[in-house]
Amino acid sequence: MEIVAKILIALVAIEHIYILWMEMFAWETKGKEVFKAALPPEMFKPTKGLAANQGLYNGFLAAGLVWSFLIEDPKWQTNVALFFLSCVVIAGIYGAVSATKKIFFVQALPAILAIIAVLLK
Repeated sequence: MEIVAKILIALVAIEHIYILWMEMFAWETKGKEVFKAALPPEMFKPTKGLAANQGLYNGFLAAGLVWSFLIEDPKWQTNVALFFLSCVVIAGIYGAVSATKKIFFVQALPAILAIIAVLLK
């Protein structure tokens, strides 16, 4: 189960690196494709700075998950991973409520599965 947990944590981290890229550097192109149901097309240019800020926070989530791989103490490694995965779940639930329900399945659900795997290892 430990390998499954690490794979799921890595996938969540990679996803958040992708979100960082999209929100910070491709908001008016890829972001427009991904969030077309949540925002009218004319809102992407004026919200570019806000999206970049969100992207930065997603980068912090990814950094925390990557950091969990570098911690040698098993208890601390687990606690750090659970903390950042919980942050992802909360962000995913909030995004599902405030933007589009799809965010729950794309962001929160993988983190929930990773939390379950971490707790079962």
